[in-house]
Amino acid sequence: MRESDLLCHIKRKWVKTTDSRHYFPRYPNLVKGMLINRLNQVWLADITYIRIRTGFVYLAAMLDACSRRVIGYAVSTRLNTELTLEALRMAIALRKPGPGIIHHSDQGVQYASGEYVDELKRHGFEISMARTG
Repeated sequence: MRESDLLCHIKRKWVKTTDSRHYFPRYPNLVKGMLINRLNQVWLADITYIRIRTGFVYLAAMLDACSRRVIGYAVSTRLNTELTLEALRMAIALRKPGPGIIHHSDQGVQYASGEYVDELKRHGFEISMARTG
């Protein structure tokens, strides 16, 4: 198969989704070592990419840490704060959370931006970020 060039060729291009080189405030990790045992205790936020025929799109997802269920998501060709805000707003609309939920993410600029942090504070979230790397 190799001689006939019939093997699948996998493109291994890695796409960077986290830019931690910014001047927005960083928050401590509030979930390290925490026992998570109820819904709406900790929400996890992250961004990944999905390869499509013409390139790739970004997927922002919000998961409930206890159930591991996706409670909000957004897909876009642009990696920006609006992408993450859309996923956050979907989760808020679905779960209608009260104050005190921990929102945990990486230190990426999309999650540290003033607009995103203001939305979290407006809904009473505690902000938690993983260490760089």
